[in-house]
Amino acid sequence: MSDPETKNKSKIAPNAKVKEPSQFRVIYINDEVTTMEFVVETLKIMFYYDESAAVAITEKIHDEGSAVVAVLPYEIAEQKGVEVTLLARSHRFPLSVKLEKEV
Repeated sequence: MSDPETKNKSKIAPNAKVKEPSQFRVIYINDEVTTMEFVVETLKIMFYYDESAAVAITEKIHDEGSAVVAVLPYEIAEQKGVEVTLLARSHRFPLSVKLEKEV
């Protein structure tokens, strides 16, 4: 008599070819209403930048019209973008966040 548990075991080979998730750039778009102070604070709160790095990125956004603030897997990038947008709207700022696939 054979053991019933061994009959039902399926042989599944592990998939050794696990693909890294695609990375996406989180890009802040400059506008003429959102204050630089607010942008600095969102960079510190949402992306964990220190004060000097957040100020430098904010100045780049202001001078160049936009800047990449993070490169993250899609789901995290999307969530951060939504959270920043909701925070901006709750403070009545039109700050725009764009996601772009990293190539």
